[in-house]
Amino acid sequence: MSGQGTDAVAAGTVAAGAAVSTPEAAGAVGGERGPRVRGRGSLGPVGLVLAGGLSVQFGGALAVTLMPKAGALGVVSIRLVFAALVMMAVCRPSVRGYTRADWGTVLAFGAAMGGMNALFYQSVDRIPLGPAVTLEVLGPLALSVLASRRLINVLWALLALSGVFLLGGSGFGGLDLAGVAFALGAGACWAAYILFSAGTGRRFPQADGLALALVVAAVLVLPFGVAEAGAALLDPVTLALGAGVALLSSVVPYTLELIALRRLPASTFAVMMSLEPAIASLAGFLVLSQALTAVQAVAVALVIGASFGAVRTQVGRRPKGAEGAPVASGGPGA
Repeated sequence: MSGQGTDAVAAGTVAAGAAVSTPEAAGAVGGERGPRVRGRGSLGPVGLVLAGGLSVQFGGALAVTLMPKAGALGVVSIRLVFAALVMMAVCRPSVRGYTRADWGTVLAFGAAMGGMNALFYQSVDRIPLGPAVTLEVLGPLALSVLASRRLINVLWALLALSGVFLLGGSGFGGLDLAGVAFALGAGACWAAYILFSAGTGRRFPQADGLALALVVAAVLVLPFGVAEAGAALLDPVTLALGAGVALLSSVVPYTLELIALRRLPASTFAVMMSLEPAIASLAGFLVLSQALTAVQAVAVALVIGASFGAVRTQVGRRPKGAEGAPVASGGPGA
């Protein structure tokens, strides 16, 4: 839900497979990493990353169940507000000593985060969670391909497009076209999110930039959520469920992934993020009874394969010993 390339390039490839893993969670760019642990301890960090991915996607599924009460924008508003409050309380970032350029970067990061979340939630309000995440992940994948300038990544892009073609057969197999457009828009915002998260990580220590960007995202989206949901945002049950979405989609995965990245090679983390569309499809099936057709399942598998290949190709190009700042999963479903 990565370090750039190296900055922008590595950030794009590490996040290329991440879906709704909290776009917010993804903001852990520039956080400190402890020494990697290899050997017998490697299963622990892998388990933490998987748990974070499950938390993100099942949080996204919970958000879908809440949308009839508060609307897509109402749900994303509650989520961002709660996540911002928690991260500000935990990080307590300083607001002094930063330049206008620093604040411009964090504002752009927050705007990309807000747009990514708002568009993604509009998408899953109209189409199943698995296809939504699959379409959304094309944004980071496109960023990775464009940044790499290697022929092999053009092939990965064609593989991903073949998956989209299958998913879109006969008018996207009955998928709502507005939902498809929202998912693609969320993917474009995700690509921008990756770039600005990289800059934020270089300018702000630890997760301070993430906490501040969450505040920006919440402030930008909240007026739209109030306009759509109105008094429903004050309903205790809605607020409680929204807080649960924020914890599952942002706070829990961010914490787990940050711990894991201190002991797990960034390349391994990147490959694991490629599984997000599959996890999203599982969450959609178990929580929302959104079963994929055989063709849709093949389409999701093709996009996962393209993301996996692009990540591995990019990781193979990194200079020996090069380290990237961890970009957590970060996807909106997140």
